[in-house]
Amino acid sequence: MNKLLKKCLLDTNVPKTANLAIDPATIPDELTGCVLACVEALEHVVKTGGLVMDAGDEIFDEYRRQLDMRGQPGVGDRFVKWVHDNRWRFPTEDRVTITRDGDSYKEFPDHEGLSDFDPSDRKFVAVANAHPRKPPILEATDSKWWGWQHALLDVEIVVNFLCPDYARTKYEEKMGT
Repeated sequence: MNKLLKKCLLDTNVPKTANLAIDPATIPDELTGCVLACVEALEHVVKTGGLVMDAGDEIFDEYRRQLDMRGQPGVGDRFVKWVHDNRWRFPTEDRVTITRDGDSYKEFPDHEGLSDFDPSDRKFVAVANAHPRKPPILEATDSKWWGWQHALLDVEIVVNFLCPDYARTKYEEKMGT
């Protein structure tokens, strides 16, 4: 994890992937390094308090639906409990207001290469785009983001892939390249 990274958004698959560390024997070989990278990313974000979210809790609500709010048994579950316990302590600028606009957001960038962007992930991009510093989005295993990374860069949004080899390989398999 880049120690200079101060603020970021975390796609939900980062804590979900970190939860695989519960039983290392079940982690597929191609995800071993990925799981470790996700655990380290969560630990870094908790240690620095550098999480950026939306003010309306859409990101938090997605975390709550997919992770265990009791904070166990996994690292990702502990992370969502930490978010629950601390999100009101985040600096105001890191609780970004986004405005729904149909199946997207007014803050979602207008770019031809993003026209087919997954509606369920648009909130992360809208928050990054609306934040004054455009913090990076950390991504683990969702290979669709691999195909959008250049269009996102065009609008000054960086995606940091914690599992770049995995994401690229899965994207290429899906796209037949």
